[in-house]
Amino acid sequence: MVKFIENNNLDTSNGSNKGFEKPLSDAELLDAYSRTVVNVAKEVSDAVVQIKVKKKSSGRFVRGRRRQPFGGGSGFIISSDGYIVTNSHVVTNTDRIEVVLQDGRQFRASLIGDDPATDIAVVQINADSLNAVSFSNSDELQVGQLAIAIGNPYGFQYSVTAGVVSALGRTLRSENGRLIDNVIQTDAALNPGNSGGPLINSAGKVIGVNTAVILPAQGICFAVASNLAEYVVSKLIMEGKVRRGFIGIAGQTLRFNKRLISRFQLDVNSGILVQSIEADGPSYNSELRKGDVIIGFEENQISSIDDLHRLLDERSIGKKVSLTILRTGEQKTVNVIPVELK
Repeated sequence: MVKFIENNNLDTSNGSNKGFEKPLSDAELLDAYSRTVVNVAKEVSDAVVQIKVKKKSSGRFVRGRRRQPFGGGSGFIISSDGYIVTNSHVVTNTDRIEVVLQDGRQFRASLIGDDPATDIAVVQINADSLNAVSFSNSDELQVGQLAIAIGNPYGFQYSVTAGVVSALGRTLRSENGRLIDNVIQTDAALNPGNSGGPLINSAGKVIGVNTAVILPAQGICFAVASNLAEYVVSKLIMEGKVRRGFIGIAGQTLRFNKRLISRFQLDVNSGILVQSIEADGPSYNSELRKGDVIIGFEENQISSIDDLHRLLDERSIGKKVSLTILRTGEQKTVNVIPVELK
């Protein structure tokens, strides 16, 4: 690999070409890569924390003693007043949360809020002299750019791994069944204990929150994109939760045959078959019937339960929403009013 750096101030008075610097060798280029990783690690490591939790007792006994499961993960400080971002699955259903800083200080943490639908949570500690990191704009990410992960895999504190952004726009199913959109795929090595730690770009900004690995695979790891994480974090700090809509139905994805698609000139090849309706529930859904197939939500096409989940956000709560459905061979429009999901 050879790189030339152009200099517009050419001096040819002595007959030699001084307009180009000496080409960089592979060793020099590798050292530049190393310097970037080293500098980012130095800049960010102080803001990365180890999280230790004591899970609530399951009531099970092991060898005559009640089992007290312990766990942990990683997190990162986002403000001088002690707000820390981590994964929901790290801190949910816990009796005690402790945070260990890189300088060895240890603090009891309080849970500010968690959102299982995106696997994001916020905890807070009462401490001073805290270093914080900030979020980057994940919409500007490009496949192939440097990605650096810092965390505590298997309890090995402040481990640094580096790779690239392998893919963008992935979807990942959270523990509560909803899909997390715009997930970053990276080959920066992650292991159990990295959960909740930051994925960092070469400028030392957070581009994602590390959340999952595919254990049998090599180099396939995922992080919740920073723009989504920042939105969820702000909601958790301000309101303690992220509000979502609910219309009181149970359904499943139904594939359409070519004749049905042609008959109704559909742009989707599947919809949601309504299997049951919570008729006495808080949602207004009396215009729906069992057996209806939902194919539209306002101006948006619906082809799966996941599409519906994405659209049932806080903006839909208490608002009359039109659904496009197929019923007894006809295309119709009905109205629902979502309520807040508890």
